[in-house]
Amino acid sequence: MIFSDLDRIVFAGDSVTDMGSVQPVGEGLFENVGRSYVRVIENMLAAWYPRVRVRVTNSGISGNTSRDLLARFDRDVVALKPDWVSICIGINDVWRQFDSPAIPEHAVLPDEYEANVEKMILSVKGKVKGIFILTPYYMEPNRSDMMRARMDEYVAICKKLAEKHGCVLVDFQKLYEDYCNIRHSSYIAWDRVHPNQVGATLMAKEFLSKCDFDYNR
Repeated sequence: MIFSDLDRIVFAGDSVTDMGSVQPVGEGLFENVGRSYVRVIENMLAAWYPRVRVRVTNSGISGNTSRDLLARFDRDVVALKPDWVSICIGINDVWRQFDSPAIPEHAVLPDEYEANVEKMILSVKGKVKGIFILTPYYMEPNRSDMMRARMDEYVAICKKLAEKHGCVLVDFQKLYEDYCNIRHSSYIAWDRVHPNQVGATLMAKEFLSKCDFDYNR
């Protein structure tokens, strides 16, 4: 496993990361870390690697776009002095283009999205052990669906930036595309965005697959 004793992982993102975490930074006892994939990751690390004390910090805030996250990134990520940083943002950048089309300033278009995410990467690159880029997603296997097609543009930007800066890519869109070819998205999320605990577990499993996690230890 890539994490060492007392490493700190800061998970930055929107509601998919947040899921009821304490604001602006959730960690520690009770439900402070929320109920998202972040909590499942923390549970699995503690269950499979009890001798490795990993500090899991949830810096997700519901409703955030990449513009919002960038504005608070120094306070809620960089200032926490993480060993590892995870960035999962972009769903609201796309969603606002479809659920609020008459308010274009609430959306973040691809060029700005790319610039925002790259600024986040550069603010921690070289200061941490590693950066994870977790793609935004829409739980729709039909790639011709308007919102899914638009989301794919943002996924492509994540892939481009991860390769450019040597980040670890976690492709949640591919994960959900594959799963929703077997089970309908309503099994995981009625709005095709906010996952239940099945979805949170799928996301945690996908994240840990990039971390040399050993289920047989």
